[in-house]
Amino acid sequence: MASQLVTEVPAERQFALTRARAIALLGPLTIAAGVVWAIVQPYRLTLLHPHDQGFWWLAIEPPLLVMLAGVIFGAFVARPLIADLEDDAAAE
Repeated sequence: MASQLVTEVPAERQFALTRARAIALLGPLTIAAGVVWAIVQPYRLTLLHPHDQGFWWLAIEPPLLVMLAGVIFGAFVARPLIADLEDDAAAE
């Protein structure tokens, strides 16, 4: 295919872009899983009924920890990893 407007993307670059998209989705999917877990099992969220519960019992809840893990992964792991993948793909 020869055109000024349309160019063919090399297969390796296309694979790198697909891998970057998959990595970028892991954080939001983990956050969504935590939200779904909190909706499916609301009794796990003691914030909804905090009678006689201490701070750590309220703050450290499994669905909240899963959501926090998704945020941390998205911010501190996925972004630098995607930037590195894009640098490697651009260098090739």
